[in-house]
Amino acid sequence: MKTLRVVVPALVLAGAPSLKAQVLDLTLHDVGLAIGDKPVMTGLRLNFRDARLEKVTGANVTIWSPYKPIRGVVNGVALGLPVTGANQIHGLGVGVFGLSADNSISGLGIGGIGLGAGGDLHGIMLGGIGVGTGGSAEGITIGGIGVGAGGRLSGLAIGGIGVGGGADFKGIGVGGVGVGVGGDATGLMIGGIGVGAGGRLKGLSIGGIGVGAPAISGVVLTPIAAGTLNAHAIVLSGLYFKIEESGRFDGAAVSSVTNIRGAQHGLTIGLINYARELHGVQVGLLNISDNEGHRRVIPILSAR
Repeated sequence: MKTLRVVVPALVLAGAPSLKAQVLDLTLHDVGLAIGDKPVMTGLRLNFRDARLEKVTGANVTIWSPYKPIRGVVNGVALGLPVTGANQIHGLGVGVFGLSADNSISGLGIGGIGLGAGGDLHGIMLGGIGVGTGGSAEGITIGGIGVGAGGRLSGLAIGGIGVGGGADFKGIGVGGVGVGVGGDATGLMIGGIGVGAGGRLKGLSIGGIGVGAPAISGVVLTPIAAGTLNAHAIVLSGLYFKIEESGRFDGAAVSSVTNIRGAQHGLTIGLINYARELHGVQVGLLNISDNEGHRRVIPILSAR
């Protein structure tokens, strides 16, 4: 029976030290315990810094982040004391300081300072300062300062300062300062200062100062201002609500000032209401509409 094997292969990798990689191999048919940079095994693997990692099923424990190019897959537990990483991590990944994957992390990921991946995140991801990915993030992502994704966000995303995505968002997004995405945002969006989208906001959007997007559908709540080109929504805006030039508003809006620079189909309630083209009702101290170039200024109630 094999009891002890010490492997000292030559190590020739760009970015890694050109030294002998020593392995204290206590595995039987690659199952058991290995101390050092053993490429493939099942069980418990302990290493200072990975360079030759190919696949570990079980637990991979390191002191520092891997050499580049980052390679290897961990199925099970990736533990960094204080830092660890791999190309892919499936299962539980914990870095006392940080956790990273060149490609993807799926399962539960925890980074004391931060957590990041070049590809996708799937599952529950927690970063003391932040969580970031170059791809998509699905599940629960929480960052003490922020959450960011170069691709799509879906699920629950909470950032102490902000939540941002380069593509669409679907789910619940909460940012202490703001929530913003490059595509459509669907669901519940709450931003301490504001909520914005490069596409359409759909659902309930709450902004401490403002809410804005090219198109809005659903419900908007903000104490200061809201603006869009096209809205099919209920809007409650404390000071100001605006539909941009040649846009359209369908629904109901309550604001101190409503400024519909396009067509209004619905109800606006405010101190001052303006519609370039009114096909509905205005209720306020001063109601102004310019249908077909014929301006009408009426107090209290105007319907056209």
